Amino acid sequence: MTLGFVVVQLDVTVVNVATKAIGSSMGGNISSLQWVVNAYTLAFAALILTAGALGDRIGAKRVFVAGFAIFTIASLGCGFAPSLIFLVASRIVQGLGASILVPCSLALLNHTYNNEGERTRAVGIWAAGASAALAAGPIIGGALISFLGWRSIFFINLPLGILGIWLTIKYTTETTRSSSRGIDLWGQLTAIAGLALLAASMIEGGNEGWTNTFVLCGFAAFVIFAALFIYIEKRKQNPMLPLSLFENKTFGATTAIGFLINVSFYGLIFIISLYLQQIRSYSPLQTGLAFLPMMIAVLIANLSAGRLSKRLGAKWLIIIGEIIFGTGCIFLITIDPHSPYIQMAFQLAAMGFGVGLIVPPMTSSLLGSVDKSRSGIASGVLNSMRQAGSVIGVALFGSMIGNNKHFVIGLHISLLISTGLLLLSILSTLRMDGKKRS
Repeated sequence: MTLGFVVVQLDVTVVNVATKAIGSSMGGNISSLQWVVNAYTLAFAALILTAGALGDRIGAKRVFVAGFAIFTIASLGCGFAPSLIFLVASRIVQGLGASILVPCSLALLNHTYNNEGERTRAVGIWAAGASAALAAGPIIGGALISFLGWRSIFFINLPLGILGIWLTIKYTTETTRSSSRGIDLWGQLTAIAGLALLAASMIEGGNEGWTNTFVLCGFAAFVIFAALFIYIEKRKQNPMLPLSLFENKTFGATTAIGFLINVSFYGLIFIISLYLQQIRSYSPLQTGLAFLPMMIAVLIANLSAGRLSKRLGAKWLIIIGEIIFGTGCIFLITIDPHSPYIQMAFQLAAMGFGVGLIVPPMTSSLLGSVDKSRSGIASGVLNSMRQAGSVIGVALFGSMIGNNKHFVIGLHISLLISTGLLLLSILSTLRMDGKKRS
């Protein structure tokens, strides 16, 4: 299960350090590079609820194996992509595979561990594996790009995918099936349309201007599709997003936290990576090494979160993580084009440590708030909100810097926005309660 999350997260940081190399090879401006990143997370976010429902309906194990196969084949497509359009299309298929892997891996973990303490530790290991991938990704990616070219970063998924399929078939047991879980086609279509329109409007807003007719129409269309999605979900007997889940305060709070944290974290990773490569002229390998303090801090915090959550409680551990993350953002605002790297290293580590403390107790709290038969859809909702946050973070923060116009000012604005989002996240955390099993 951890390996499934590892390959998903590996492609986040690997691609971030490859953006300059891809742009040099295939052409395109910052908005084009945003699509290389966001095509993956967009498909991930939009399809994850359906993937979670499929896992609940026909068994998480068999769906998980299919997800590994799709992700691996799509990775080969990315590696052999002859054009930017083909690369973006292959990234969409990769996102489909990722949308299957994450919720089904959590459903299988929840199926295996009944005790809350054991489940939190298991989720901590699961998250730590992903953090290790985040930490290793920039360095592995930077080295591969430097010696073998950017295409090689996608080929490393082939052996990992084959290993993951073999381990899943050999060692996991199938989950309980829920025949009532169906496929909500119209809900799925409106979700895809709404999220794609929001991302496109934000990306093009930074490129073409926020008063551009296409941008304004895109935002208006997003509002329409979002309203349609909510209308459909309220009326459907078996919706892809059961709105009744949000009646539980802990469930609603943790999904909001996941969304806000990902907007900040992944949006900042994207623009800081561009800052290091385009403003500071770092190589891909140097960029990967620059992120190492952040990623190691995430890993350490993930591994410590289970023990600390038991001692402090999930709510207060999440708040501590949010405060640490926010403090890192505030002190990083002093950065300029000539700031020494050591000035950044401690802030990046603080941001990573804060995120690492948040994710395991947040995830475990959400899984503990629903019945086990709904763990697939519950984890799907959480990860859909998190990936939607990643899409919006990359689109929004990327739009702040435009095409290298006033880059550092845009970076400062993004850090201020992140600080505000973390304050909202703290308010959401305070709404958590101890109710279980919605």
